[in-house]
Amino acid sequence: MVFQTLIERKRDGEELSPAQWRAALAGYLAGEVPDYQMSALLMAVVWRGLSPEELGTVTAAMLDSGERLRFDGFALPRVDKHSTGGVGDKVSLVLGPLVASCGAAVPMMSGRGLGHTGGTVDKLESIPGFRTGLSLAEAEAQVRKIGCALFAQTAEVAPADRRLYALRDVTGTVPSIPLIAASIMSKKLAEGLNGLVLDVKAGSGAFMTDATRAAELARTMVGLGEAHGLPTVALVTAMDRPLGRAVGNALEVEEALATLTGEGPPDLLEITLALGVEMLLLANVVATRNEARGRLVEALESGRALEKFAQVIEAQGGNPALVEDPAILPQADAVEIFAAPATGVVTRVDPHPIGEAVVAMGGGRRRLEDIVDPTVGFVITVKPGDRVTARQPIASVFARDADGIATGMEALGRAVVIGERDGEALPLVIERID
Repeated sequence: MVFQTLIERKRDGEELSPAQWRAALAGYLAGEVPDYQMSALLMAVVWRGLSPEELGTVTAAMLDSGERLRFDGFALPRVDKHSTGGVGDKVSLVLGPLVASCGAAVPMMSGRGLGHTGGTVDKLESIPGFRTGLSLAEAEAQVRKIGCALFAQTAEVAPADRRLYALRDVTGTVPSIPLIAASIMSKKLAEGLNGLVLDVKAGSGAFMTDATRAAELARTMVGLGEAHGLPTVALVTAMDRPLGRAVGNALEVEEALATLTGEGPPDLLEITLALGVEMLLLANVVATRNEARGRLVEALESGRALEKFAQVIEAQGGNPALVEDPAILPQADAVEIFAAPATGVVTRVDPHPIGEAVVAMGGGRRRLEDIVDPTVGFVITVKPGDRVTARQPIASVFARDADGIATGMEALGRAVVIGERDGEALPLVIERID
């Protein structure tokens, strides 16, 4: 294989054959293709895209490069949810144990924070002792035993994707819908699922700021799932304001615990229930939407969902007493109240500067080796459309020192916009795609 020829063909808008794509990816994983040549091919894909056949081949090749979860002889249906990421998005912490308490099994493999968006793994690791680094064998055994595992992607799963993503991250080739779709789905297809629900975020706090582009990504991933025999549904949801009130790892775990008792913020609860309904339907646990929603609400109100989360925490090395005593979570050294600068209506709460500030305060990573401070973040108690008065407390900043407080206060000053009348906000669920 002359790799330069593949680059030139893709650059000129031609398709590569399945054999050529498989050889290219296998050669890169084996170290036979240098980074600079693969970078050139990826950039050609950014400009020229992938045909449906190419997309299917690339996804399958990345999937086949690693191991998969196996659930032979296991009776419970397996479903999972994947989010493309947002600010304050702690849905997975609630949804995994909630759906598992309703009769489906949830092998939920998640990622760390990326850019200004938080990651489920970082949130879970704010729980003292909680171990996210399960092997596939450990994850499978835990799902068989208690119906749920919340774990990080292992080196066993889609190693070709792992190498390609690291390269894309430093070569400006991340924003490609085919490459994003192939990356996500190659990992989800490895989970041994019977159904998959996608939460594709749209808005300034998401990687897809435009709802039209978010829907295109959703359709692409749904198509990949169906092509590989995995029934897949996507919801395009709002990320033009933070989800819930808390932003920051330990703060979001505490809010997730409240939501598992049915007392969480209305927007977080509504998105969680919408995704949960889709998961229970795909798992064939229920026959109707009303039945699915009723079962989810009952699991919250009865305490079964919270009990399931306690089981997961204990199985993965954490202290299950956390569900009764959130003070076990690490606490910030400094806290400051942010007051409304004027009287009026909240027209916007921009999630992007909030997410960036969490990273700047130490709650995220600028470099792979950075240590995350789980205590820092925000609790923002207003939403677009709320009326406030000058000097009314509307948010809190949690930081490790005075510099962090200053960073957080400045970010809130930019993020929270107060005017004379309501601004325009996206509906929580923008579109459903199947």
